Amino acid sequence: MLQNSDDYKKNKDKNLKLMLLSGIALIVLFFYTIYKSSSYIQSSTYSFGLVFIIFLLVFAVIARLKKDKIQEFINKNKIKDSVFEQELQKTKVSKEEVEAEDNSHIEVIKPNTTFKDIAGIASVKEELEEIVEFLDNPKKYHKYGIKLPKGVLLYGPPGVGKTLIARAVAGEANVPFFYQSGASFVQIYVGMGAKRVRELFAKAKANAPSIIFIDEIDAIGKTRSGKSNDERESTLNELLTQMDGFEGENGVIVIAATNKIEVLDDALLRAGRFDRRVRLTLPNIKDRELILELYLKAIKHTLDIKKLSTNLSGFSSASISTLINEAMLYMIKSNDSVLEDKHIEIAKNKLEFGKKENFVLSDNEKEILSIYQASKAFITKERVSLFDENSTNLKTIFPSKNELKKELKKYLSGSIGIEVLKDEQYAIFEEDLKKADDLAKDMVEKYAMAKDYKELIEQTKVELKTQLDENYDEINKLTKIMIEKEVIEKNEL
Repeated sequence: MLQNSDDYKKNKDKNLKLMLLSGIALIVLFFYTIYKSSSYIQSSTYSFGLVFIIFLLVFAVIARLKKDKIQEFINKNKIKDSVFEQELQKTKVSKEEVEAEDNSHIEVIKPNTTFKDIAGIASVKEELEEIVEFLDNPKKYHKYGIKLPKGVLLYGPPGVGKTLIARAVAGEANVPFFYQSGASFVQIYVGMGAKRVRELFAKAKANAPSIIFIDEIDAIGKTRSGKSNDERESTLNELLTQMDGFEGENGVIVIAATNKIEVLDDALLRAGRFDRRVRLTLPNIKDRELILELYLKAIKHTLDIKKLSTNLSGFSSASISTLINEAMLYMIKSNDSVLEDKHIEIAKNKLEFGKKENFVLSDNEKEILSIYQASKAFITKERVSLFDENSTNLKTIFPSKNELKKELKKYLSGSIGIEVLKDEQYAIFEEDLKKADDLAKDMVEKYAMAKDYKELIEQTKVELKTQLDENYDEINKLTKIMIEKEVIEKNEL
């Protein structure tokens, strides 16, 4: 600090001397010019030179008088530059801290959840049991050169237990579990998301056999536009590369979850990546009964579980869990020791008032939806659940005209069935109607199988109305099955 003060004084004295010498030189030059001007200078340059010298002299005097303010201004600029350098350095440090933070967020989890902790997903358990067995006893499969899918995609509406199921798979197999949400890969710094993907797969391989679970994968896995190369797309590209870079026998399985499979990039869904897909739907009556039994197992209650499961149409497993928790809170507030129907009703009213889910149904709404799905089941001769939100697309690569017409009937059958049985039109599942409209347009414009798409749709509606009207009693029977069981199996058609 003392050294800086001495340097400042030396520079100040040096500047003063230079200013004094410059002032003396200007004054001498000024008087010399005046003395010689009448003899040697007889043009306009004389006046110009004189004015310029006076200006320099005035400037030197002002600079001398205001030297402190000038010096202060110069010092301020130096401070600003210094602050900018410091902020730039802070930015570099913060980026390094983010990288270090990323490393700390990828942690190994040992789940204690198993299939015993999940109820109402028997069909899903069957599909995932072989993955559990592979992780638990890989030699059994390696002996025959069998490779299990690298990726399993769980898809369905929110609250049906996708994350819980992934944890249960890891818990059943007793292997490390790496949980990451899709949003956690979306970083402010370019390349950080891709870096995190690499670290995630590296840690999973180091702890193999293991499970990587990516929740809400649509946050990074949406269809690429091809018009930009943003951070999300570079992260997706890295994920695709990593999934190509390991084989099924290395003991790492990727499980991902999404609410909307239709928005995912085709590259994620192709064979060799997420080629096994497990669909989860809202629980039916039997499923809800099993879920309630599980949740109420350790709770003293007087509830009729069978009746309650019927009254909770449209509730997901997460909603049921919340309902029981809210009812328990009311029980405690009421100073009761046994859970009763009155506590459930208060909690249910609160949840239904605050819920944003589409399928919390009244008796009339459930009947309308049951007619819709029963009509579709009758036409397609396929298993249909009450809460199947829309129809799947035709999987045939080269469909015939007859197959396309069957597909068109599938999309329209629900709406026509309601019109036949209720003698009134209802607005329901607009997605099916849109698919019917698009398919009819394709049959006209792409495949030249009809002349006018509106006429084709009207003709199909007339055929459906006749067919469903002739089988009125059968549709009624299927509707009652749907209301009672919330699912129609193939053998009931």
